[in-house]
Amino acid sequence: MKQVLIYTDGACSGNPGPGGWGAVLLFGVYRKEISGGEKHTTNNRMEIQAVIEALKALNEPCLVKLYSDSAYVVNCFQQGWIYNWMKNGWRTSKGLAVENKELWQELWQLMRKHKVEYIKVKGHSDNELNNHCDFLAREAIKHLGK
Repeated sequence: MKQVLIYTDGACSGNPGPGGWGAVLLFGVYRKEISGGEKHTTNNRMEIQAVIEALKALNEPCLVKLYSDSAYVVNCFQQGWIYNWMKNGWRTSKGLAVENKELWQELWQLMRKHKVEYIKVKGHSDNELNNHCDFLAREAIKHLGK
């Protein structure tokens, strides 16, 4: 399996409001940047969407080290939230419906193809690639109305 490094970020102008996502994929000497957005969304949705789109961009099953500043995304897998949600019929430990269920389900399907390790990075700090993903996400918001 090929090893790929992926950095992702999501952003929102207002929450909810117009939102964007960005991702940088690194494989050997190759680098791919992708981004997109939605006119009405939330920051959390854009964080998940960034991961989904990055994994969709992979042409074959890969070993992925995925770097994100989103505790929501990273903790979902590092702390096993998703396994409990699935076991409980997509309900939280408090019995509430899981927010963004359709995005989590899409991400889960993609993760069945790839082996993904989630790594938390500090947002808006000195991580150049995370900062670039933030830039891509914010640029995507600017281009929504065009």
